[in-house]
Amino acid sequence: MTRKPRTQMIAETRAKLIAAARAAFGTVGYAETSMDELTASAGLTRGALYHHFGDKKGLLAAVIVEIDSEMNAHMRAATAKADDPWTGFRNECTAYIELALDPEIQRIMLREGPAVLGDPWDWPTLSECIRSMTESLAKLVETGVIAPIDAEAAARLIAGATQYAAQWIAHAPDPQATSRKAIEAFNLMLDGLLVRN
Repeated sequence: MTRKPRTQMIAETRAKLIAAARAAFGTVGYAETSMDELTASAGLTRGALYHHFGDKKGLLAAVIVEIDSEMNAHMRAATAKADDPWTGFRNECTAYIELALDPEIQRIMLREGPAVLGDPWDWPTLSECIRSMTESLAKLVETGVIAPIDAEAAARLIAGATQYAAQWIAHAPDPQATSRKAIEAFNLMLDGLLVRN
C-alpha cells in the first residue's frame, strides 16, 4: 500500500477539521462547539486542530475564508449572467445581499464571525472585495457608464452598504421581507451613480 504524500495528508486533515467546524458552528454555534466533540467527529485529535489552526478562533477564521470563497464564486456567477458591465456589477452586489438569507451565512459570517473575530472591516477577505470592487467601478467610470467618482471611495461606501444590509437581514424578525426592502433601496441608491444622458 502506498502512502499518501505529506502535502495531501495535510490538506485532507485541514479539510476534515474545517468541514467538522463548519457543521458545528453552523448548527450549535461557536460558543457551544466542543473542541473534543468536533475533533472526534472528524476522526482527529485536538493536537491536529492546534497544529493546523492554532486554536478554535483560528479554525473559525479558516471556515470564514472557505465560506467567503464560495460566496465570491456565487457572486461572480451572478455577474457573468449579465448582458453588460453595469448590470453585472449590480447583480454582484445584489447577490451578496441575498446571501444573507442563507442560515449558515447568517450564523457564521454575520453573527459568529464578527462576535469572535471582530469587525469584518479588519478581515483579509474584505480587502480583496474592496480591491475587486474598486477595479470594477474604475472601469465603469472610464467607459462613461457611471459619473466620475473616486472608485475606491465608492467601493468602500457600497461595500459598507451591502455589509450593513446583510447584517440587517441576518438579525431581522422577517429576513425575506427585509431582504426585499434592502435590495430595492440599495439598487435605487446604486443607480444614482449612472450617467444621465
